[in-house]
Amino acid sequence: MLSKLFSTTLKLALPSQSSASPNPYRALNQDEDANEEGERPDGPSHASDADSQLKNHRDAAAMLLIKLGRSPDEVITVSPADDARILRRIDLALLPLMLSVYFLQALDKATLSYASIFGLIGDTGLKGDEFSWLGSIVYLAQLIMQLPLAWALVKLPIGKFTSIMVLAWGITLTLMTWAHTFGQLMAARFFLGAFEACVGPAFVAITQMWWRRREQTLRIGSWYCMNGLTWVFGSLITYGLASIHSSLKPYQIIFLFFGIVTVAVSGAMFFWMPDSPTEAKFLTDNDKIIAIERLRNNQMGVMSREWRYAHFFEALRDVKTWLWVTMIFCISVPSNGISTFGPLIIHSFVTDPFKTILFNVPVGFSHVIAVSLSAYVSMRWKLKGPVIAILCIPPIIGFSILLHFPHDAEHRAVLLAGYFCLSTFTGITPLIYSWSAQNTAGDTKRKCTSALVFIGSSAGNIIGPLLFTPDEAPSYSRGLRANVLFFTIVIVLVGITSLYLKYLNTHHAKRRVALGKSATVLDMSLETAEEVERMEALERAMREGTQRLSVENGDTRLEGEDEESGVQTEDAKGRKAFADITDLENEDFVFVF
Repeated sequence: MLSKLFSTTLKLALPSQSSASPNPYRALNQDEDANEEGERPDGPSHASDADSQLKNHRDAAAMLLIKLGRSPDEVITVSPADDARILRRIDLALLPLMLSVYFLQALDKATLSYASIFGLIGDTGLKGDEFSWLGSIVYLAQLIMQLPLAWALVKLPIGKFTSIMVLAWGITLTLMTWAHTFGQLMAARFFLGAFEACVGPAFVAITQMWWRRREQTLRIGSWYCMNGLTWVFGSLITYGLASIHSSLKPYQIIFLFFGIVTVAVSGAMFFWMPDSPTEAKFLTDNDKIIAIERLRNNQMGVMSREWRYAHFFEALRDVKTWLWVTMIFCISVPSNGISTFGPLIIHSFVTDPFKTILFNVPVGFSHVIAVSLSAYVSMRWKLKGPVIAILCIPPIIGFSILLHFPHDAEHRAVLLAGYFCLSTFTGITPLIYSWSAQNTAGDTKRKCTSALVFIGSSAGNIIGPLLFTPDEAPSYSRGLRANVLFFTIVIVLVGITSLYLKYLNTHHAKRRVALGKSATVLDMSLETAEEVERMEALERAMREGTQRLSVENGDTRLEGEDEESGVQTEDAKGRKAFADITDLENEDFVFVF
């Protein structure tokens, strides 16, 4: 039944396609190319290779601008008031859905941790490392699903596809209520992970296609904050659910309740989540133009629904891709280890299960503060690497405290202090997501890079719980020592990645000079709308002054520069913004570190 629903929904959601034109964006692109070539008096043979490449790689934003009678190369001035108005509308339309879904995704996975406190292990006869495998199997399924999902997120309407996956995991969690053996729990957790696998990559892709690079860090941080709120509200809701007297076990009530809620939210997402800025019903055509123009300085495009193998192989060859994969792996090992065994670690010096649950409330608030503050500081500093390195230090201190002191009631205060030090690790993962997302362009490459990063995350999450076993309770020394090492490695990788991104900027500057452009590019994607307006006004004034000097001196014009001044025009500067080309192909792309 689920497969039939999936198939029917995609048929309704996908644009109609003929055999002669399998992709509507490609068809529109070809028609526009033919029209432009027909208007040229010299015919298409005089078109430059660069122009041909740009036309063959236009994405949906460029297609919409053409359809509305505008050139994709035309830079449109967006006032700070319009920028704020459209940003507010986007936030109100998208963020509530994204926050709700990510909250449930984090909560649905955390239900296993809560269930362990209320008798799941004993009632289902789990032995040895079987409980650890229940924590890891979710991420094994996510690892397997990432590359197929990368293809699906490029080719299919992202809002409709993601909502169907949310529905499927809600049904799976509901059915998990009646799982009574290790095999049944493993099967349910595997499918739970397979369906949840799309949420992170889909939300990164949605963030890339709707918000400017300056805004992306806070938005990724906002939906990732739901992990912390899971500890707060999840713990309180679980406390209440576990107190219900019923023929069902407390953990069965937990599974059933959150499964039903997830199914309900999937319906809201299916009807209200737009698939892209070009298809948003809550925006007028004029507002769509403004929403797209806000993204021009990103130099990343919007989306294409064209799978490009060249982008896929470039993502595999790109050094920075693997730096982020390794980095996210190293942070995910301790992240899921603590998420799965955190309540049991607290339980080692707080014996009452209900008090153990309530201790998660302040821990959850500390996670929210860590994510929010680190995202804000990163946005203000316009830096990711140094913030990530700073966030690694408190967990190293916290793990050292947990290793040094005996886990008993006598040392409860100092152990809780050490446990709270671990909270800053939650701020690292969204910054890595944001760092990789902001430095990758080209629709297929963006989705593939995101998939590889989530593969690294899934691999780390698989290993994390396996470093802890119930037999090592209450100290869990092996896992704690390993986590200290992983945080140290993250600090080293941050330094290497920052140096490599600086090298890429230098390389792009040399390419621009070779093409007759300015070596320096003003990256306005990290600035406020008011600052962008000020910088653009200053740039126009400088260009007009240079234009006068150029005319007086009789300088000749370089290709792509103003006809009289010899200065690169705004149109030339933004002409590759909505071409579906990668960050390494586009010499105007600026890497941020």
